[in-house]
Amino acid sequence: MNRETDEVLDGVGPRLRALRRHRGITLADLATTTGVSESTLSRLESGQRRATLDLLLPLARTYNVPLDDLVGAPRTGDPRIHLTPIRRFGMTFVPLSRRPGGVQAFKMIIPAQPEPPEPTPQTHDGFEWLYVLNGHLRLVLGERDLTLPPGEAAEFDTSSPHWLGSADGCAVELLILFDPQGMRTHIHTDPHRASHGGSQR
Repeated sequence: MNRETDEVLDGVGPRLRALRRHRGITLADLATTTGVSESTLSRLESGQRRATLDLLLPLARTYNVPLDDLVGAPRTGDPRIHLTPIRRFGMTFVPLSRRPGGVQAFKMIIPAQPEPPEPTPQTHDGFEWLYVLNGHLRLVLGERDLTLPPGEAAEFDTSSPHWLGSADGCAVELLILFDPQGMRTHIHTDPHRASHGGSQR
């Protein structure tokens, strides 16, 4: 191994110990959760045991952090973050979060369409919060047909039939927080407005 790699690996133990203590987790509890013996975890944190992928993966899952955060590998090359867009159903989703599991954040772009398609509501497990950045969003939620202008937000259980599209055929940009576990966000629309925000079409 080269010197840089040695320095990275030498820093893993103290980083793991600090993270465990910050979370208030004992070695015994961590051993039960990860399936890694308490003695191995202790030697890993003290630097007596070198970090391996087999040891780091269960720890990353337990702490719910990216593997890179445990290793603390130095960033090289272009320091800019390059987000890989995902294209589905004619729309573009740009992931804004890296955490495995839990709430996921996306920027969603609905392209301009001279003839907007007919709504095709879908259902799936989870809970969604959205905020319109630009354009006018058409949100079909159950029997409701709403139009949300820029600055409007909405939240809903995705087990209800729902569909997102452009209200006027122009492009729409919005932020989305999606929780696959179905937990509500702590940001709510004005209670004096419609329960899901926006105006009735």
